[in-house]
Amino acid sequence: MGSIGRVIISLGILLIIIGAVITFGSKIGLGRLPGDIFIKKGNTTFYFPILTSIIVSIVLTVIANLFFRR
Repeated sequence: MGSIGRVIISLGILLIIIGAVITFGSKIGLGRLPGDIFIKKGNTTFYFPILTSIIVSIVLTVIANLFFRR
C-alpha cells in the first residue's frame, strides 16, 4: 500500500505543476513562442504549440526523473 500512496502523491504534485504551468505559462511567454503554429483564416483559427509542448515535455521529464529515480 505504501507504493500506491507514493504514486498518488506524485501524481498530485504533477497535476499541481501542470496547473501552475497552464495558469502562469502565458505570463512568462509559453504559448506564444516562435516555434508555435498559429493560423487564422476568416472565422477559423488553428493553433498548435509545438515548441511550447517540447519545453513542457522536457520540464516534466526532468521532474519525473527526480521523483521516480530508483
